[in-house]
Amino acid sequence: MAGWVIDLIRSTGYFGIVLLMFVENVFPPIPSEVIMPLAGFMVSQGKLSLAGIVLAGTIGSVLGALPLYYLGRVVGEDRLKEWADRHGGWLTVSRKDIERAKAWFDRHGGFAVFICRLVPGIRSLISIPAGIDKINLAAFLLYTAVGAALWTALLAYAGYLPGGSFSKVEQYLNPASYVVLGVLVMWYVVRVIKHKGADNEA
Repeated sequence: MAGWVIDLIRSTGYFGIVLLMFVENVFPPIPSEVIMPLAGFMVSQGKLSLAGIVLAGTIGSVLGALPLYYLGRVVGEDRLKEWADRHGGWLTVSRKDIERAKAWFDRHGGFAVFICRLVPGIRSLISIPAGIDKINLAAFLLYTAVGAALWTALLAYAGYLPGGSFSKVEQYLNPASYVVLGVLVMWYVVRVIKHKGADNEA
């Protein structure tokens, strides 16, 4: 996987990072915990600049947050709850999850967007209650951009630090990337089982 991401970024440059981070926010097939360290590694090889990849990662994250923001804003809380009742079991989103997220967002406001951009697993989902709450788009973009910039900078710098040859970095990044994906899959399965169990008890 590391080689595939490196090849994509090498062939498309900063645009590839924007694209990968956009897709990761909307539907995370490859998490940012894999994308940005690999981009950081390429900086250590003189292929890209650190500021450039952080900017590209931030732009991709902000663009990826917009569809979920508008989903919450246009669809609304009630329809999203109905949708969660019908399909939430497989997407691990329940009516209670939406209610809790909305209540938490109401208490903390736009600052919740910034904080949650630093928390794996909910970095993207926080955009939905932000849309439901119809917070000002400019404020949403600002909080998202600042949080995403900090997150991408930390990950990029982590990838930049090792240096050395690609073969050495690939030896631990390839297994690490699959471990990250494995953890995400296990988390998803556990969430589905819990939601199914909750539905049966209801």
